[in-house]
Amino acid sequence: MDDFDARAINTIRGLAMDAPHAARSGHQGTAMSLAPLAHVLFSRVMRYDATRPNWFDRDRFVLSCGHASILQYALLHLAGFGLTLDDLKNFRQWGSATPGHPEVGHTVGVEVTTGPLGQGVANMVGMAIAEAQLRTRYGADVVDHHVFGLCGDGDLAEGVSHEAASLAGHLGLGKIVLCYDDNRITIDGDTDLALSDDAAGRFRSYGWHVEEVGAIGEDCDALEAAVRRAMAVADKPSLIVLQTVIGYPATEHAGTSHAHGYAIVDDEIAATKRRMGMPDAPFSVDDELLQAYNAIGRRGRDARQASEARLAGFEGDRVGLRAQLNNTGLPGWDEVLPTFDTGASVATRKASNAALQALVETVPGLTGGGADLTGNTGTVIKDHGVFSAADPGGRQIYFGVREHAMGAIANGMALHGGAIPVVGTFLVFADYMRGAVRLAALSQAKTIFVWSHDSVGVGEDGPTHQPVEHVASLRAIPGLRVIRPADANETVAAWKVAVDSSGPTALILSRQDLPVLEGTAHGDVSAGAYVIRELDDAAISLVGTGSEVSLCIEAADVLRDEGIAARVVSFPSWELFDNADSAYQASVMVHGIPSLAVEAGISQGWHRWVDDVVSIDRFGASAPGSTVMRELGFDVDNVVARAKVLLGV
Repeated sequence: MDDFDARAINTIRGLAMDAPHAARSGHQGTAMSLAPLAHVLFSRVMRYDATRPNWFDRDRFVLSCGHASILQYALLHLAGFGLTLDDLKNFRQWGSATPGHPEVGHTVGVEVTTGPLGQGVANMVGMAIAEAQLRTRYGADVVDHHVFGLCGDGDLAEGVSHEAASLAGHLGLGKIVLCYDDNRITIDGDTDLALSDDAAGRFRSYGWHVEEVGAIGEDCDALEAAVRRAMAVADKPSLIVLQTVIGYPATEHAGTSHAHGYAIVDDEIAATKRRMGMPDAPFSVDDELLQAYNAIGRRGRDARQASEARLAGFEGDRVGLRAQLNNTGLPGWDEVLPTFDTGASVATRKASNAALQALVETVPGLTGGGADLTGNTGTVIKDHGVFSAADPGGRQIYFGVREHAMGAIANGMALHGGAIPVVGTFLVFADYMRGAVRLAALSQAKTIFVWSHDSVGVGEDGPTHQPVEHVASLRAIPGLRVIRPADANETVAAWKVAVDSSGPTALILSRQDLPVLEGTAHGDVSAGAYVIRELDDAAISLVGTGSEVSLCIEAADVLRDEGIAARVVSFPSWELFDNADSAYQASVMVHGIPSLAVEAGISQGWHRWVDDVVSIDRFGASAPGSTVMRELGFDVDNVVARAKVLLGV
C-alpha cells in the first residue's frame, strides 16, 4: 500500500470513528473495515465526475449496508461531491446532509435510499436491468456502465436479496459487481448464532460468478484486481466474498459485535489514531490529501465529456432517447390512450392493460411485468420482447414469484433513470412488497405499482386472498399516490396521472367486470375526486371508490324513486384530492348535507372526509364474489338503508 492509499484509508477510518462519536450514535465498525475497498472503488475503479454527479453514463455505487453511511459520506467529502467537513460533523443531526442512512435526493452522490437490509442489493439488480435495456436499445456508445455495491451478512440474510439475486443470475446481468463483507459479526454476536449457510455456494447456484478472495481487505492492489476480474465477466453478475475484521484497526473493539454500532470512543479513538499514525484530533483531514482526492473526483471529466459528445452526436432515435432519459413520453404521448363507451362492462385490470399497451408505444421507458401474475394483473406488454440474458432489450419482465424483490428492483430501475417500471401482483400481496413500497415513497421513485383483485369480490379464494385493510394501509404511506378507479375510463385517466407525475403511483384495480359509467370519460381523476352526478336539491352525498361507485349510483336511483335526492361523488384518490385547493374540495364534498362513503375495505381514515361509511371491518369469506359482497353489506338495499339512517328517515 503506497503512502497516498494509507493516508486516505486512515483518514476515512478516522472520520468513521469521529462522526458517530460526535453524534453519540451510528455504526463505526463496518465503515472502518471496508475503508480500503471503498477507497479502491472511488479512487481507482469507478467512472464518475464529482463536478457532474448526475452524468447519466456514470458508474453507480450502492451501499446496501446503509448503516455504514459514514463510509459513503467520507468518500463523497474527499472526492469533492460537495459534502463539507461541517456536514460530517453534523452527522445524524436535524437538517444535515448526512442522515443516519443514505437518502437519494437528500445527499448529492447517493444513488438510492438504503437502510432496510437487502433492499440495496435488489436496487442494484434494477439498475443493471435499466442499464442493459438502454445499452441494447441505443448502443454502448450511449450507455455502458457498471453497478457496484457493498453488502454484509444482514443483507444476505434478508429474503429480498435472495429473490433479487436469483433473478439477476437468471437474467445474466453482467454489469453487477457486489462485494460481500463476510466479517461474521451481527448485532447479537457472531453470525454462528443464526447463520451457517454457504453464501458463495448459494450465489453460484443462482448463476453468479463468485470469487472468494479471503482476507485481502488491507491490500489495495489485490482488491482492485479482484474487482476488475469481476468486471471482465460479461454474462453473469459477480459476487466478491471478502473477509474483514469489523472495526479494524481499533485497539479494543475490533472483531467484536460491539463494533457494529457505536462503541469506539475517547481513549480508544485516540489509541487507534496513534496506531494509524494520525493526529489525535477529531475530523482530521489533511489539506494536501483532500486536494489530491478532489482531483481524483474530477478525473472522470474527460470520460464524461466524451460520453456527452457521443450522446450529442447520436444519430438514432434521438426523440425516443431524450424522452426515455427524461422519464416522460413522446410529444402527444397521451393521445393514444383508449376510451370506453358508457354501458360497456370491463374489469379495470383489463382496461389498465389496454392503457399500458397503448402507452408502451409512446412512452419509451415503460417496462415491467408481474410476479407470476402478469396476465392476471394486466401487466402484459406485447410485441416488445421479453427481457432475458439473450434479449436484454425486452420490455416485458417476468419477475417470478418474487414480490418483495420485484418492488425493490423496480425502485432501482426508476432511480437509475431511463425506465418507468410497472410491476403487478394481487393487492393482498402488497404486504410482501411493503418495505420496497415504503422506500419508493421515501425516495420518490417513479414506480408504478399495479395491484389488482382489489376487494372481497375476489370470492372463492377466501379471506387469505381477499384484501380488506390493504388500501387503507397504502394510503397511510406518505408520498404514495393511491388511485382506485371506478371504471375503465377512470383507469385510463389514472395511467395518465401516473406517467405525468413524479414519484410512485399505486393503481388499485378490480378482478371483476365493472360498468363503464356516464361521466367518467371527462371526470377529473387528477383532482382526486369529482361529482359524477350533481343535484341542486341533494339531501345526501354518496361517495364511492372503485367498484363501489356504480353501487352508489344504483342506490341513488332507488333513493330518487323514494323522493330522496342523492348526489354521487367518485373519489379515486385521497392524496390527489388532498392536494386540491379548498374551494374545489368544498365544491365536491359539500358542507351542510350528510355524506356516506361506500368502499369494500376497512373504514379507517374515511371519517376525515365523510360522516359515515359502509365498510368491511372484518376479514372476508370463501364464496362467490357477488355473494361475499352482498353478505358483507355491499348491495343496493344496505346502502339505501344506511343512507336513510344517516338522514334520520
